[in-house]
Amino acid sequence: MGTGETVYFDPYDVDINADPYPTYARMREEAPAYHNEPYDFWALSRFADVEGGLRDWQNFSNTRSDILDIIRSGVELPSGVLLFEDPPVHTRHRGLMSRVFTPRRMAELEDQVRAYCVRCLDPLVGSSGFDIIAELGAMLPMRVIGMLLGIPEQDQVAVRNKTDSNLRTVPGRPMEVKEEEVASGAMFADYIEWRSQHPSDDLMTQLLNAEFEDEDGETRKLTRQEVLTYTAVLAGAGNETTGRLIGWLAKVLAEHPDQRREVVENRALIPAVIDETLRFEPTGHATARYVMHDVEYHGTTIPAGSAILMILAAANRDHRRYADPDRFDIHREGTQHLTFGYGLHYCLGANLARLEGRVALDELLTRFPEWDVDHGGMKLAPTSTVRGWERLPIVLP
Repeated sequence: MGTGETVYFDPYDVDINADPYPTYARMREEAPAYHNEPYDFWALSRFADVEGGLRDWQNFSNTRSDILDIIRSGVELPSGVLLFEDPPVHTRHRGLMSRVFTPRRMAELEDQVRAYCVRCLDPLVGSSGFDIIAELGAMLPMRVIGMLLGIPEQDQVAVRNKTDSNLRTVPGRPMEVKEEEVASGAMFADYIEWRSQHPSDDLMTQLLNAEFEDEDGETRKLTRQEVLTYTAVLAGAGNETTGRLIGWLAKVLAEHPDQRREVVENRALIPAVIDETLRFEPTGHATARYVMHDVEYHGTTIPAGSAILMILAAANRDHRRYADPDRFDIHREGTQHLTFGYGLHYCLGANLARLEGRVALDELLTRFPEWDVDHGGMKLAPTSTVRGWERLPIVLP
């Protein structure tokens, strides 16, 4: 893109996706209310606009999905998908889900997460290096969601492959949206049926037995289809994002060895490392909304009926909000970022993702205080919804 050319942003463009930050910087300055003609969507990129837009569910609705491709496809969405709801329905369903992601349940999981990290990493001690995605990033989130849902370990790999493949795109092209595959949960049906006969202390049992007041004022349990849908959403939401976070932690800390050495010496810095990494290299770069009413931004009217992207990754590097935003700094004050969203649709699994990242990094640093990355072997994953590494070989001294 030469100087003087109009800024162009395309979430499916492989070259832009390789390093989108210069494009985001131009959008924030030159086109803060950006319109993409070929795919007919709008985009906001400044922190204040994105944060405000995420809070404003009356104008920016989730009811058509939070994924641009699904909004543009116009498919009918199943009910019971929190990501695709606004109040008052969203409020009821989110209340139901927040019973699952309690601080107590998160704390109970921590020991299991740590034990799994130890099992993954111990055999690699003494090696010259390994692909952190294959050995940990791709496996850990699936195991954790599996622990929560009560999915048997031998079935967890199949679940991850299925949920991940639904988010995959052909490089440079939008994803194909099949109406029957949007959060259908069909793959869990047999297991939920079995679980209904054999209750346990897992999330599926909780979903099967949870009572709530529905939109008609009736107190009832979830239908089997609703349970399937919720299970599919949880399995998909947990897999891609947390696995990508582990890859980014490995890459960013390899590129900032002085900061990494500080963390080796002082593990109390780990939570700050997690959040600064989430700000600096978010796992999901944007979330989409459907515009309900005409809205005006920076002298431009965005018409009702449009699809709009809230570019979280651009907002996270807005100099209006952060000093020196393109610098990775684990000592940054007040690293509030938008990677997990904001407002009503703030990510329910945020604490779970932080826990997994924190424990994984702690165990990694204990065994491997020094590492580098093999730039020749790295490969970005081909998805327009999540940004992260499919392969990230780390090299040990």
